[in-house]
Amino acid sequence: MKGKATSIDIAHLAGVSQATVSRALRGSPLVNEETRRRIEAAVEQLGYKVDKNASNLRKMHTGTLALLLFEDPTADESHINPFFLSMLGSITRACAQQGYDLLISFQQFSRDWHADFADSKKADGIILLGYGDYLAYRGKLDKLVDQGTRFVRWGAVLPDQPGVSIGCDNFCGGHTVAGHLLDRGCRRIAFLGDASSHYPEFFERYRGYSAALEKAGVEIDTALQENAESTESSGYEAMRTLIMRDIGFDAVFAASDLIAIGAMRALSDHGLRVPQDVAVAGFDDIAMASFVNPPLTTVLQDTRQAGAVLVDSLLGLVRGEPVESEVLPVKLMVRRSSLR
Repeated sequence: MKGKATSIDIAHLAGVSQATVSRALRGSPLVNEETRRRIEAAVEQLGYKVDKNASNLRKMHTGTLALLLFEDPTADESHINPFFLSMLGSITRACAQQGYDLLISFQQFSRDWHADFADSKKADGIILLGYGDYLAYRGKLDKLVDQGTRFVRWGAVLPDQPGVSIGCDNFCGGHTVAGHLLDRGCRRIAFLGDASSHYPEFFERYRGYSAALEKAGVEIDTALQENAESTESSGYEAMRTLIMRDIGFDAVFAASDLIAIGAMRALSDHGLRVPQDVAVAGFDDIAMASFVNPPLTTVLQDTRQAGAVLVDSLLGLVRGEPVESEVLPVKLMVRRSSLR
């Protein structure tokens, strides 16, 4: 053979595709042992030498993953939902177990983050965390896909979404909370949180709540729904708005624990007792939920499992494996705030 052997030559001699040769040369577990032996024999016969520097450039292998944590859109842009902070330990641990470093960056939504990390080659792939207006950043996710950037995000799993998402079963969580409140005798159950396609996780929780009410034959009163962002202050104002409407309610399902904690403060300031007058439940099971008074009933999203699945899915993309979006199970944590 004239000239330097290539991976195409190896593929021809071994009777496999060039992609299979590439996987075998980088030690991918997707290549079975028999195929690997044929490729190794072809490599030896042709005297092929792997250019490690070129190989690393082609794979953009840095041994590092990036975690972009987005700040919530509060007035001073300083707020970060503690739910996402609780994921950091499990994501870091999962990276270490896979032999990867983790680069953590806090991002403001106004920045052109979709280009920064795609162009800088700082990491082999990106994990995106943070609540926000899905319709506002959807276009940036499309650009990441167009650029060939490997990324996974924590969020609602939607049928037409760009890229891979890992999220919890928001519909089931909302259905379970509403069912629990109904079982406690509540019939006028308010919902605090944006119930629209702008916030698909909250919207799925609202849909689950609505389905439970319909199943129980309880009429859905749209006046009992009030938008709120995932902050204590937003929960406080949303609860205060409902109280001022004077339409009567005996329970509150807040789309996040932070909203629920703010709502509990508003109820107390207006002389309403939790749970005697109004039962309250949240969503996330942040650390603070079990320490407020009374302790908050909520839906557990397993951050340890979530972090591990995010890292495993991203590394699958880095290795060129097929990766699907995934919905993780949730669990209702019943505490005194809903026990009337």
